[in-house]
Amino acid sequence: MRVLITGSSGQVGTNLGLRLLADGHDVFGVDKRLNPWTDAFPTLLQDLAGHYPAYRGGIGGVEYPAADVVVHLAAYARVHQLVAEPHRALENAVMTFNVLEYARGLDLPVIFSSSREVYGDIHHFEGYDESIADFAFTESPYSASKIASEAFVYSYARCYELPYLVFRFSNVYGRYDNDLHRMVRVVPLFIHRLARGEPITVYGEEKTLDFTYVDDCVDGMAHGIERLVERRVCNETINLAYGEGNTLIRLTELISAELEVEPELTIEPALLGEVTRYIADIGKARRLLDWEPQTPLAEGIPRAVAWFREHRAAHPEEEQPIAADAMIGWKARSSGA
Repeated sequence: MRVLITGSSGQVGTNLGLRLLADGHDVFGVDKRLNPWTDAFPTLLQDLAGHYPAYRGGIGGVEYPAADVVVHLAAYARVHQLVAEPHRALENAVMTFNVLEYARGLDLPVIFSSSREVYGDIHHFEGYDESIADFAFTESPYSASKIASEAFVYSYARCYELPYLVFRFSNVYGRYDNDLHRMVRVVPLFIHRLARGEPITVYGEEKTLDFTYVDDCVDGMAHGIERLVERRVCNETINLAYGEGNTLIRLTELISAELEVEPELTIEPALLGEVTRYIADIGKARRLLDWEPQTPLAEGIPRAVAWFREHRAAHPEEEQPIAADAMIGWKARSSGA
């Protein structure tokens, strides 16, 4: 099978590409930056956010190799960045449009990476299945970009019979998630700061999220890719997560225990645009993909810390403070913003 992955230089794209190679498939990546983790598969450098005319063989006049399926991961994914720079959210929708036009021209099935952010902050304590997303509760421009992109996917299925799967991810963490000067994510950020003896801030004392170890996420995607190409599972929206909630306080405790440090912790109100509670209902993924996540947070954090230490030992130049987010001050809910 020949798989084209957009956003192939990111954490999920890199892990997915390597998994597909190990399974015997051909992988071709498209990203605006070189892959910092591996050169095991080719990467075409291209910004997919341009307003390109339709082109049958690729995007923007660039010829792509033949493919059997497109996995669209490319997006600006920093929620807080898109609060400050909402035009990036529009660019996310443009990227999806360009990918769909490419796929439509060649009748290729598409897998789209969405997010638990589409559910908003509505606190369904019984779990979030795929049917309860209420877009009136959109929390941020990033959420809106994923909602809009999902809508594009669904419209292309209806108007052009384009086969698809939409996967809604939740706090994916683990291997190849250490590029903190480009993309700050909570798990590697906490590992980095706690390992350095630096204080950390938890925004939202009761914030409860569903953390997904990257191998579980990629395994679910691999199951979905195979079933979509064979048309055994088609035109479905599916949560990919572990299905268990953990607070950021619990996350801090697990990382601190693994590092054998005592955390210096400050608790602040949740930030504007953030989802403060989400626990996925993964029953649909189990039924349709014959998939079961294997890594609870208590097992995933030691793996993430071990990989972090191994990577940091090989790249001591990364052992430096992470610049504070200058936008934090105006994003707090208590600020009246």
